Amino acid sequence: MPGETNLQRLLRSMSPELLEGEYVFCTVKNAHYGDYAEADPIASFTEAEGLTLVLLKDSAEQSGLDWQEEYRCITLGVHSSLQAVGLTAAVAGALAENGISANVIAAYFHDHVFIPSELASKALGILLALNN
Repeated sequence: MPGETNLQRLLRSMSPELLEGEYVFCTVKNAHYGDYAEADPIASFTEAEGLTLVLLKDSAEQSGLDWQEEYRCITLGVHSSLQAVGLTAAVAGALAENGISANVIAAYFHDHVFIPSELASKALGILLALNN
């Protein structure tokens, strides 16, 4: 089943949910994903400067990885198409209007928004209001 592309339907049915746990973004030079598979990252991306890993804070600590800030993850429950236009902009824009940064990762079924931990409840409220 293909994902939703209509922005208004996406916004009305996005069903944001704050996930348990704190997440961190780490970077490791001269590394490959497989080198950190045991850390169970939920996302990774290879950049010229190094391998970026997104993982639970506890897992990063156990793996001896460094990070700068802690984040909470809000998952948008709607099955959005990778071809959808405007959902990321609407979500990031609503949060930006309230001084909240949003690091968005689009996966196959859902979008996942990483918010500074101390602003997670406020961000969830904003997205729930946008959802109506």
